[in-house]
Amino acid sequence: MTEQSSSSIVETLYSSHHGWLQGWLRRKLGNASEAADLAHDTFVRILGRHQRDPIHEPRAYLATIANGLVVSHWRRRTLEQAWLEALKAQPEPLAPSPEERALILETLEEIARLIDGLPERVREIFLYSQIEGYTYPQIAEKLALSVNVVQKAMTRAVAHCYKALYA
Repeated sequence: MTEQSSSSIVETLYSSHHGWLQGWLRRKLGNASEAADLAHDTFVRILGRHQRDPIHEPRAYLATIANGLVVSHWRRRTLEQAWLEALKAQPEPLAPSPEERALILETLEEIARLIDGLPERVREIFLYSQIEGYTYPQIAEKLALSVNVVQKAMTRAVAHCYKALYA
């Protein structure tokens, strides 16, 4: 059979059984628009198969293909529903409570006071290391200092923080 013959088989199948298939799907799904979509998908699936042999039981053939599409449709709907439920179960982004905000601000103020107690160059080296994540050689290069000076400044900053916390 030629490609034209395959198209004519589908055309005959469509014109003879599309209404029946759509009604069958509407009863199965309870939704006319979903039934129309799946009826369309059924014939698209048949077109992709390049049907060459005559179909002896066209309604059974259509129902088998459409039923597979219905099962896929329900599976997809179940997955979508499960995903939506999982999203609902996720905690909403938490904004800190007024108490938490006060504690955070108090902690930040304490850190600022602690760092303010350092000499300016030591504070600068400490912040490059702890906030910016620079290595000692990077800090030394940035500030035109030796690595040894950076190490001594960091030792002094850490000792200052230790004394402030544990004294």
